[in-house]
Amino acid sequence: MAASRLTGLPLTALGLGGAQFGNLFRETTDEEAAAAVDAAWERGIRYFDTAPHYGLGLSERRMGLALRCRPRKEYVLSTKVGRLLVDNPDGVGGLDNDGFIVPATTKRVWDFSRDGVRRSIDESLTRLGVDRVDIAYLHDPDEHWEQASTTGVEALRELRDEGVVGAIGVGMNQAEMPAEFIRRCDIDVVMIAGRYTLLDRTAARELLPLAVEHDVAIVAAGVYNSGLLSAAEVPTDARFNYSQAPAALIEGARDMASLCRKYDVSLPDAAVQFALRHPAVRSVVLGARTVDHVVSGVDRAAATIPDELWARLDERAAQLSAVAEATER
Repeated sequence: MAASRLTGLPLTALGLGGAQFGNLFRETTDEEAAAAVDAAWERGIRYFDTAPHYGLGLSERRMGLALRCRPRKEYVLSTKVGRLLVDNPDGVGGLDNDGFIVPATTKRVWDFSRDGVRRSIDESLTRLGVDRVDIAYLHDPDEHWEQASTTGVEALRELRDEGVVGAIGVGMNQAEMPAEFIRRCDIDVVMIAGRYTLLDRTAARELLPLAVEHDVAIVAAGVYNSGLLSAAEVPTDARFNYSQAPAALIEGARDMASLCRKYDVSLPDAAVQFALRHPAVRSVVLGARTVDHVVSGVDRAAATIPDELWARLDERAAQLSAVAEATER
């Protein structure tokens, strides 16, 4: 990534993800969200990520309110484009059907056009209560490559040139398309969710080498693989890639947990720290709903993990790579 686009911005090794501020799967209170941001700030986190998709704008509003008293130059704020929020009269009285416990009075419409991207950023700035964002990601353009890689990127470049956004990039749950964005488009950063983790190394094959070659920063998200790596003891109903984890991956995760215990380390400790070992990765974003979530994430990032354990975990991951990739499809 061109260094000038993030020069002076405190993109910390840990970032705070705002999906749960949008009532992902269950309700979060305004007070919980504000307290989580306060706890993150107190522990040195200066990168905060959100999106219109998260709770139909609720996450952006909560994130903006929680950060409003903080010096703007002291933190990095990112949001995303690609899903416009429009009025939904048919949803009055109902709830969102995309995993967020919020009223369905608005709905998402895919739009990576120039006007759609500029409108999305304008509306995000209003919800966040700021006049610029430091990073803007094209959000999940899996089925929209043609528009996202042309008018979408071009609109973000315009906004970058105007100073409305700082760095621009793409945020996805797959590694192949972000690699194409690096090859063909002038982007600065990629947020990769779930594809560069302790268990799933898909992004290491092509995306991360390209990022190093082109000086593109990587932000790693989804490091717990939808929950499979989030607990010291792996439950039978653990999820991977948003679905029930196959038995082979549960067994593999349990093997990793057992290895960690031999070195007085927990499986989530290793999950949080893994991605930061790669030179392309600038930050790991952890979702949090409460102060306890923030504190546990910071503690996991600070745990001491010996090189010998990393080597043994790498060996086990190599044995599981085919299973993990097959599950993604």
